[in-house]
Amino acid sequence: MTDPECVQFLQWALPRLRLRWAGFRKVRRQVCRRLARRINELGLPAVSAYRAYLDTHPEEWTIVDSLCPITISRFYRDRATFHALEGDVMPALATAALARGDPTLRCWSIGCASGEEPYTVAMLWMLRLQHRFPCRLQIIATDIDSSAIERTRAGCYPSSSLKDLPPPWVAEAFTRSDGLYCLRRDVREPVVFLRQDVRTAAPEGPFHLILCRNIAFTYFDDGLQRETLETIRSRLIVGGALVIGSTESLPEGVSGFVPWSPYRGLFQRSPNPTVSGNRHPPARRVHKVVFSDDAAGES
Repeated sequence: MTDPECVQFLQWALPRLRLRWAGFRKVRRQVCRRLARRINELGLPAVSAYRAYLDTHPEEWTIVDSLCPITISRFYRDRATFHALEGDVMPALATAALARGDPTLRCWSIGCASGEEPYTVAMLWMLRLQHRFPCRLQIIATDIDSSAIERTRAGCYPSSSLKDLPPPWVAEAFTRSDGLYCLRRDVREPVVFLRQDVRTAAPEGPFHLILCRNIAFTYFDDGLQRETLETIRSRLIVGGALVIGSTESLPEGVSGFVPWSPYRGLFQRSPNPTVSGNRHPPARRVHKVVFSDDAAGES
């Protein structure tokens, strides 16, 4: 399958899945490779034959949907975001929680891939903030990809995944094993992973902090973005923080969120649902993944 053939197919197929071609344009090769493998598995001669196959096998659309998630993840991705979380947002959330008598700061990481984002939040809390606030951190991390969730079991990563982390964090939070960097057990303990699709399900909440970066507001169409944002709003406490990608924007005219100035991609849930969220520029059953104590993974 040539690149132009794949582009043409994606421009035709993505809207049927409530996804946006614009979001996939620069990262399409990951999806194109998966599509090419699927077409070969079916023994079809060309992508045009696959389109015809979809017409007669509508159940295949579920497979197409499963080929579309973009898996780009690393620790401390977009360092300015984590600087803001450390220097302002999480201290403010922890202070407010303690003032209400809440001993637990709860976070939801959406589209967590292999766990780099929630584990970064856990490291940030443990290494930089925990000594200042007498409360504990609890993180629910969700992703649609069961194989990605499974990779969180060992908590071990290649050096390329750690390239953006501050070197002291690497020294304090990881051990070396067979050429990989493996997170200490106490860093992994605050994180619970769920196999879950944000389009159809969400953990119960409520949460003080929700991260939905480089997924819904890049790849979903406008209607699905608004539905996802409403799910997020229903799980986020008033005054809680929503983090999206630094180059993403909330849909036009949404209410209930205001920018957490001066940070890009950071919003606060407003107590007034009529407050418009100014844009920054450019229940199904879930499967809880529980690992036993003798496994080198999540607990």
